[in-house]
Amino acid sequence: AKMAPGVVANAPPARLPNDVSLEEPKKMSREDWRKKKELEEQRKLGNVPAEVDEEGKDINPHIPQYISSVPWYIDPSKRPTLKHQRLQPEKQKQCKSSQDWYKRGLQEHSVATRYHKGACENCGALTHKKKNCMERPRKVGAKYTEMNIAPDEHVQPWLTFDYDGKRDRWNGYNPEEHMKIVEEYSKVDLAKCTPKTQKLQEELVSGKLEQINSTRHQWGEEELNSQTGRDHNSEDEDKYVGEIDMSGQNFDSKRRITVRNLRIREDTAKYLRNLDPNSAYYDPKTRAMRENPYANVDKNPHEVSYAGDNFIRYTGDTISMAQTQLFAWEACDRGLKVHLQADPTKLELLYKSFKAKKKNFKAQQKEKILEKYGGQEDLDSTP
Repeated sequence: AKMAPGVVANAPPARLPNDVSLEEPKKMSREDWRKKKELEEQRKLGNVPAEVDEEGKDINPHIPQYISSVPWYIDPSKRPTLKHQRLQPEKQKQCKSSQDWYKRGLQEHSVATRYHKGACENCGALTHKKKNCMERPRKVGAKYTEMNIAPDEHVQPWLTFDYDGKRDRWNGYNPEEHMKIVEEYSKVDLAKCTPKTQKLQEELVSGKLEQINSTRHQWGEEELNSQTGRDHNSEDEDKYVGEIDMSGQNFDSKRRITVRNLRIREDTAKYLRNLDPNSAYYDPKTRAMRENPYANVDKNPHEVSYAGDNFIRYTGDTISMAQTQLFAWEACDRGLKVHLQADPTKLELLYKSFKAKKKNFKAQQKEKILEKYGGQEDLDSTP
C-alpha cells in the first residue's frame, strides 16, 4: 500500500513534546536484571541509601513499581521521581481568602439616559438579556422608547472557599456591627445618669444638699462621698432590677448581681422526697418517678404535693379521652364508622348523644321499677 504524499514513516505524533524520545529501551541482560533486583533488595533492607528525586527527597524503596515508574509522556528523562503522583499545580482549585465576601448594602448605579447596544431590549439594563429579564414585559421595549431604563444589577462574585473557609462561623462578619450594641449600652448608661442629675437638682432646690455639706465636717468628706455614692447606686440598681425582673432570675441585693436560676430553688427534687432506697424508683435519664414516693408512709395521695408521675397521668381530660376512644372501638365493632383521629368532631357528637340516651334510658327504667314495685318514699327519706 502506498503512503500519502508528505507523510513520513514512523514519525512521532504531533501532540508529543519535541524532547520526548520514542526510541525503544535497550533490552536488559540477565546479569543487569539480577544486579537491579539485588540493589532493590539492599535498599529495602537499608544497606544502600534510597533513591533521591529532583527535590532531594528520598523515595521509599517499598513503593511498588507501578506507582514509582514514570510514564513516558510525562518525564522522558527516566530519572527517579514521584512528581507524577502528586497534585499538579494546574489542577489545584484556587480558593478565595476569608477576607473576601459578598458585597452588601450596595447602592444602585446611575441610571442610563439612553439605550446602549447589547443591553436588554425590554428594560434597558446591561447586566442581562431579554430572555433573562425578570421585569414585566413592556408593550414597547426600552430599546425603542429609551424611557424608564432600569438600573444595572450588581452581579455578586463567585466565591469558592476551601474546607476551613466553608466552616468558618465568622466568615463575612463585620466587627463594626458590634458598635451598635456598644452605642445601645451607652444610651442605657446615660438614661441611668439622668435620674441622678434630676435628684441632685431637686435636693439643691429643697435645701437638703446644704445639710449634707454641714455634716462633712463631722464624717469627713471622703467617707460622705462614698456613702452618698453607694446610696445613689443602690437606689438606681433597685429601680432597674424591678423593671427587668423576669422569671428564672434572682437579684442578690448583698452582692448586687443577677443570678439566673435554671429552676425554682423552692422545688424539692423527686429523688429527695423519700430517701428510702426501697421506695419509688427514680429514672435519672428521663427524670421520671412513676410510683408514689410516699406509698410506704401513711399519707393520703390527695394530701401530698407530689404523688408520682402516674398520679398526674390520670388528671385532666385523660379519663374522658380514654372513654371516648373506648366508645369509638365499641361503635366500630358494631358497624358504625367512627374514628378518633380521622373524625373527632363526629365522634364527640355521637358520644354526647349516646350518654344522653343512656341517661334517659336509666331514668325511664328506674321509673318503671318504682311504679311496679313501689319504694319511692324510701328513696326520698333522708338518712
